[in-house]
Amino acid sequence: MARVETRSPGDVAVIGASTTGLFTALLLARAGRRVEVFDRSGLTDPLGRTLIVTARMRDYIGDLGETAIVGEVRRFELMAGGTTAVVDVNPPDLIIERADLIGRLAKEAMEAGVELHLGTRFLGLEPSGDRVKLTFEDFPSIETNIVIGADGARSRVAAAAGLKVQPTVRLVQAIVSAPADLPRHTSRVWFRPDDTPYFFWLIPESDETAGIGVIGSNGKDPRCALNRFLDEHRLTALEYQAALIPAYSRWRNPSARVGGADIYLVGDAAGHVKVTTIGGIVTGFRGAAAIAERILHGRNRALRRLRLELDAHLLVRRGLHRFQSPDYERLLLGLDTASKRVFERYSRDETPAMITSLVRAHPGLLLKGFKSYVKGGLWTELH
Repeated sequence: MARVETRSPGDVAVIGASTTGLFTALLLARAGRRVEVFDRSGLTDPLGRTLIVTARMRDYIGDLGETAIVGEVRRFELMAGGTTAVVDVNPPDLIIERADLIGRLAKEAMEAGVELHLGTRFLGLEPSGDRVKLTFEDFPSIETNIVIGADGARSRVAAAAGLKVQPTVRLVQAIVSAPADLPRHTSRVWFRPDDTPYFFWLIPESDETAGIGVIGSNGKDPRCALNRFLDEHRLTALEYQAALIPAYSRWRNPSARVGGADIYLVGDAAGHVKVTTIGGIVTGFRGAAAIAERILHGRNRALRRLRLELDAHLLVRRGLHRFQSPDYERLLLGLDTASKRVFERYSRDETPAMITSLVRAHPGLLLKGFKSYVKGGLWTELH
């Protein structure tokens, strides 16, 4: 008979050594809980990917991410057709290396007492009295009463617990030699709805290299679109990075009861991703902190605030998904001084406040937005 190890009440098993899984484990371990993290791969060489995040990351993880920061973005050049708008960012956005961030979080978690079990593939879970039994490949089964799924967009934990996950989109990014005309600390965004309903982006990794990427949708291959874009700009891919990212479509309950155990989802597994930009680092940390608060104190306030944030991004994205190139050109031409000040004051992780301030600066936006949603049937879609 296979060996089954029983954990004490309150002990936590985290499936997935992702950024959010490790951060949740760290918060719970600091609060005195015994936490174990199980991951099917090793942390010695996690997949790297260059990401851009807002400075709000520091509000959640403090200085834990400082060693992963490889640069800053202080200005965005936004382009559509023949129109360009420039928006300053203050405080600057942060360019981070995902692998370095995972390494630092893992180190901090272990110092707080978290046990890491690497090369341990999660197979499934099932009720076992007042607990749940977790089974793994080449590792003893365990019984516990708190499980956190941090295992990505196609979460096995979510599937085993009967929790619904968000639809997904594919992201592909090429590392290229930095364009000679790229100003220092500047990122570029191209709106080209014929290629993607999202956008192309350029993130400067250093003075020598940059990441250029795109998000695929509607069955289109993002790699083909990216290669055409690179050819057009006479750029050569030095390497490619890719990921499957959840695209938030509506709030889904990130918890379930299986037997006598509580199952929670965090990060990509929970779909806590800003659908405007498909960015999930800061919202993932927010979700992790919210789940930790719920486990430790039984409170849901942080989860409600996160839902408001994600729903605001959904509202904006559903409008942008109907934009054509002339719409983006008109949008960029309409970015006056008052609008740019709003974008400078509020980051992409403060969208409800940003929308409120934009409406105050331009009251006509509210009426135009309402007419657009009614005309397009989007109000029904959202609800």
